[in-house]
Amino acid sequence: MSGRLRLGVNIDHVATIRNARGGAHPDPARAAEIAAAAGADGITIHLREDRRHIRDGDLEAIRTASSLPINLEMAATQEMTAIACGFRPHAACIVPEKREERTTEGGLDVAGLHNQISPIVRQLRDAGARVSLFIEPDPVQIAVAEVLGAPVVELHTGRYAELWIDGGAEAAAPELARLQAAADEARKRGIEPHAGHGLTFDNVGPVAAIPEIAELNIGHFIIGEAIFIGLEEAIREMRRLMDDARNQVSA
Repeated sequence: MSGRLRLGVNIDHVATIRNARGGAHPDPARAAEIAAAAGADGITIHLREDRRHIRDGDLEAIRTASSLPINLEMAATQEMTAIACGFRPHAACIVPEKREERTTEGGLDVAGLHNQISPIVRQLRDAGARVSLFIEPDPVQIAVAEVLGAPVVELHTGRYAELWIDGGAEAAAPELARLQAAADEARKRGIEPHAGHGLTFDNVGPVAAIPEIAELNIGHFIIGEAIFIGLEEAIREMRRLMDDARNQVSA
């Protein structure tokens, strides 16, 4: 399980900066191109219902700019399902979405929303997308993900990141253990675990060292750090830290 850990780079906030002023710059498609050159394994984008960052026209532009597989984050709505089925991304990650939130807050309650999500999972799979569910590291949510037929779950690391900010590795240790247990449970059920949200240079190592996790999706921190050191260097450094953590597990 401790093979190379994939890095998906979320480029939403390149579009956030562009949309703050309008026009075409900075171009998220160019960010996708740079991410590929810097060692990313995939591009993650979230087409929100309010279109606050990625816009409909960005989808094909990003696909054209980079040969990397695209992971399309989306709300569990018929509008987004229709767009995703038409776009046919490599992967479609269903996430919770509220218009008033600044960013995704917590995981999707797939247990409570089973009847709403089930037909969407089927439609996405029929369209050829690898379906992922963005959930809390909770065994109940993982069990329902298996029932829904999702081949991937992405474990929400936001709580881990918040605890790290408050008290470092020691404070975050219980949530790290929860992430480890959830990744173990997913593997036992034949589901590939990914993880993401709030990961930084400082806190990525312990999560990257969980051997069952196959992919990390990281965006906000990388785009923010790019302001200071450049996008390519920010991605390369995240890639290096992930590889170092995973190599220590393999050693």
